[in-house]
Amino acid sequence: MLTGYQRSPVARLAGSRTLSSVAVSPESITPAGGETPAKRDGERAGNLSYGSVWALIVYVGGAGLTSIAQFEIARLVGVSSYGIYSYSFAWASVLAYSATLGFNVALLRFVPGYGAKEQWPLARGVIRFAVAWSLVAALLAAGTGIAIVAISSSRPYSEHVVSLMIGMATVPLMTMYLIGATLLRAFGGIVSALLPERVIRDAVLLALVGLVAIAATWPLNATLVMAALLISSAVTVGAVGVFMRRLWPATLRGVSPSYLPRYWLATVFPIMIMTAVDTLMNRTGVMLLGWSGNIRDAGIFAVGFNVAMLLLLPRVAVSTVFAPKIADLHARGDQAGLQQLFAHASTLSFVGTVMLALPLLVVLGPLLRWFGHDFVAATHLTQILMAGQIFAAAAGPHQNLLTMTGHERAAAVVMIASAVANLAACAIGIALFGVIGAAVASTAGMVLWNVATAICIYRRLNLIPGLAVAIGGVLRRRRLAG
Repeated sequence: MLTGYQRSPVARLAGSRTLSSVAVSPESITPAGGETPAKRDGERAGNLSYGSVWALIVYVGGAGLTSIAQFEIARLVGVSSYGIYSYSFAWASVLAYSATLGFNVALLRFVPGYGAKEQWPLARGVIRFAVAWSLVAALLAAGTGIAIVAISSSRPYSEHVVSLMIGMATVPLMTMYLIGATLLRAFGGIVSALLPERVIRDAVLLALVGLVAIAATWPLNATLVMAALLISSAVTVGAVGVFMRRLWPATLRGVSPSYLPRYWLATVFPIMIMTAVDTLMNRTGVMLLGWSGNIRDAGIFAVGFNVAMLLLLPRVAVSTVFAPKIADLHARGDQAGLQQLFAHASTLSFVGTVMLALPLLVVLGPLLRWFGHDFVAATHLTQILMAGQIFAAAAGPHQNLLTMTGHERAAAVVMIASAVANLAACAIGIALFGVIGAAVASTAGMVLWNVATAICIYRRLNLIPGLAVAIGGVLRRRRLAG
């Protein structure tokens, strides 16, 4: 049974309205030095805007660097080795995000929330608990994965097997920098949290692969690229440690930790499921193609998927700017304002994505030929995957809308159902039509997810899909003008 001291943060955090924001009301914090709530809120708004802009710059720059790294690796190693690398990295990513146990999101609620109440023992306790349990989960996942690969393989020293084993060994490092980045965000280091994974890891990876290619000492294949990923992940963990040392709050030093393990584990379980499912949805095509032995097709699909994912950038930009406003309008009960904001966000998301998609479609053929002749086969599947991204952009920031209005459980249910449907569709598509079937199934899964989420938004928030409202408004204005 919880004591009164323990019950306070639990009750407050249980009522949090989002998965990624701290549920601390301005009134619950005593102003320091005569600071008025209005002045404090103004400073917070300014800091939020400033941090969001820099976070967006780092995110977009990091996405560009990641794309360059992936495209250069594909060009250098060829389609088969790139398929092995993509398959190994997909498994490592799914296991690493799952091994965070949801603390890569939940710490953003717990740590600042306990800090706002000056309950430093609980803040220190949840940090230790998250790091320890995530590390144990990551080590178990890595060890189990290596054992399964070793036992099930008839060629223990093949490029495929060794690459998979290195990928499994990377899982604990990836898990630790994911948890570390979340803590940096919780401590207020938005840019410091994004730099390690978004910039440093891929910069080191690209540099190592480039050096090996220039030196020509070893044959450049998936195994060497995975080894470079292992090294770059270790460097990333080190960078997170350096940033952590700079940002670690003085109030947490020398504090004896206090623990609420049952509550923390119960809270993070649905978040863990959403995190794992989200990662799995992005890797389903590559994983199923690799699992079925179609390594070459896995490489072709991975390149097409990476090109199509460039269309995600406008949606990220819109979500970064509009997410805080969604929470604000919902808290004030401004239904009309929320509908108008959703329409505006959907329009910007769609227009930005189309403006990026058009030139990308023009250069798609030459771009894929630059990778190598074998990658030209990815042209049609890339176009199919891009169509799915354009449809998702038209739906607007629906996931943000649900989580920022307290409907994260409904969002999780829709996501899980869509992921299961996507998995089944991909399996059937690959069996019937190969890599094109995987692309069609992935796009159909994207459409299904967005349609299901739109229905959920309408039923729970009574909001019409944003782009439909925007188009209806334009048509009404034209009729009035005519």
